[in-house]
Amino acid sequence: MNTHEIDEMLKSTEPARLPEVLAALTSDKRAMVRNLAERYRKRYEAYLKELERLEKMTVYERRYEALQYICGIDEAGRGPYAGPVVAAAVVLPKDCRILYLNDSKKLSEKKREQLYDEIMEKAVSVGVGIAGPDVIDRINILQADYEAMRQALSKLSVRPQVLLNDAVTIPGIHIPQENIVHGDAKSVSIAAASVIAKVTRDRMMVMYDQLYPQYGFAHNKGYGSAFHEEAIRQYGLCPIHRRSFTNKFQN
Repeated sequence: MNTHEIDEMLKSTEPARLPEVLAALTSDKRAMVRNLAERYRKRYEAYLKELERLEKMTVYERRYEALQYICGIDEAGRGPYAGPVVAAAVVLPKDCRILYLNDSKKLSEKKREQLYDEIMEKAVSVGVGIAGPDVIDRINILQADYEAMRQALSKLSVRPQVLLNDAVTIPGIHIPQENIVHGDAKSVSIAAASVIAKVTRDRMMVMYDQLYPQYGFAHNKGYGSAFHEEAIRQYGLCPIHRRSFTNKFQN
């Protein structure tokens, strides 16, 4: 094989199988092949580090390994001036491995979108709950957050036996809960919920941008960027703005 063919072969090889493929190249003396082998050897080492990181993120899941359905819960959109708060509840299969799964805030938009598809494909069940600006203004953001989480749970096709929550305990839920501070970086189940909630909300804000393009929702996702604040001063509030978050812009 020429070097291009070898590169394509290595590129298409599952990370776990790289050592055996690289071993077959050890007798090849071509400098380009040796360079390729070194590059993919480093890729394999990065893969092992990623597995180690993910293993550390299953400590809570292992704590409840006797249970069949462990549910991670997280939300997106507590702080913006506009748009809903979105919560997700995700039940992953036992020993589910999703490479690069992490707190959604630590991921690029492209990686979040990729992980969203993989989570939806692999999850036992996913539920999403939404509380709009009117609900947030009426009952406050914390209570709206809880309401979105209860909605998300109600949409699961299975009943969880324990909830792993990102730094909250949800009122009115008769399922054991564990409140984990920074849980989206410590639990694969919560991280999966974090990604689902974030991508769902971001997609909603992109759609809202088509209705209210003057506010730049596709880019700021409703958060209080300088551009967004200037747009509010120029155009006033639109129907998806949270009045309780924008008092300084109201007469």
